[in-house]
Amino acid sequence: MAGCCVVLGSFLFEYDTPRIVLIRSRKVGLMNRMVQLLILAYVIGWVFVWEKGYQETDSVVSSVTTKAKGVAVTNTSKLGFWIWDVADYVIPAQEENSLFIMTNMIITMNQTQSTCAEIPDKTTICNSDSDCIPGSTSTHSNGVETGKCVSFNESVHTCEVAAWCPVEDDAGVPTPAFLKAAENFTLLVKNNIWYPKFNFSKRNILPNITTSYLKSCIYDAQTDPFCPIFRLGKIVEDAGHSFQDMAVEGGIMGIQINWDCNLDRTASLCLPRYSFRRLDTRDLEHNVSPGYNFRFAKYYKDLTGNEQRTLIKAYGIRFDIIVFGKVGSRLHPTNTGGLPLLLVLCDIIVLYCMKKRYYYRDKKYKYVEDYEQVGTACAPGSPSTSSLLSQ
Repeated sequence: MAGCCVVLGSFLFEYDTPRIVLIRSRKVGLMNRMVQLLILAYVIGWVFVWEKGYQETDSVVSSVTTKAKGVAVTNTSKLGFWIWDVADYVIPAQEENSLFIMTNMIITMNQTQSTCAEIPDKTTICNSDSDCIPGSTSTHSNGVETGKCVSFNESVHTCEVAAWCPVEDDAGVPTPAFLKAAENFTLLVKNNIWYPKFNFSKRNILPNITTSYLKSCIYDAQTDPFCPIFRLGKIVEDAGHSFQDMAVEGGIMGIQINWDCNLDRTASLCLPRYSFRRLDTRDLEHNVSPGYNFRFAKYYKDLTGNEQRTLIKAYGIRFDIIVFGKVGSRLHPTNTGGLPLLLVLCDIIVLYCMKKRYYYRDKKYKYVEDYEQVGTACAPGSPSTSSLLSQ
């Protein structure tokens, strides 16, 4: 208990003040300079030069709009001669920071609400009505079973379903891609960025870009690195993939725009840097459900007023525009790097690690008793009251 009181009293009623001790020692002096050099190298080389730790930084705020251009021609038994423009293959017309371009499709035309034979598989093939369960359905069926076993073709019978008929048969994906000409479509990316801390804004259509240049340029990392118009085939190729292979089953491509800027230099040097990568990279050994696709329908009524639709299973490439970056400017007043270590680290080594640590510690610290404590119980080795008064 007495020991606790002594500790508490020492904590509450003692005050320490720095004392400067000059140590004349080659070993200590050389060690001090070496430590200082190492810390200065870290602060200047890593914190200031490499990491630019002397700057205040801010993260980018961005908005993106896109516009595709290109025309394709197809001539098939189902559709005949058909011209495809932006309104046909960009689905939907507007998305946030992304754009989907249809490159391949499976079309099921003139569907109506009626009954028909289901697509054959291990769960729908039947020999008699007893093999079909009325009202049965599953997540992979095209409709609701009626309980009848009907002819799908001359050799196969399947359970009849109430559905949009004829039902879609998506067993075979068209190869080559239906809109293989999409390789030469172009994509204009307009990107505006803002760094709120510095109230600095810019866009990727740079001030020196003219209308005539914008109408003719196509992005190339070597010849036109700041052109905001990209050829779709070039985007996929720069990411290390074949456009025609990707167009068959679809996929997702990332267009990355990097805005790392240093506002301590002129603002004209703050420029976008483009890079590309496939975001759904396929593993050839595990290729279950590859690519990217979805379904949509176009509805209409025939001459008798019956509603019909054309069902389209669309395969294509979704382009996601990813904007990132940071800006730095001005000296950050609170970032002093490792400078305080210059004052602390050498003291730690001298007072706690060297052979003469007790000698150096005795010279650095001096213990003084307050005159108010004269006559009270003192720690062992404290001077007597008379000796204090005589001093």
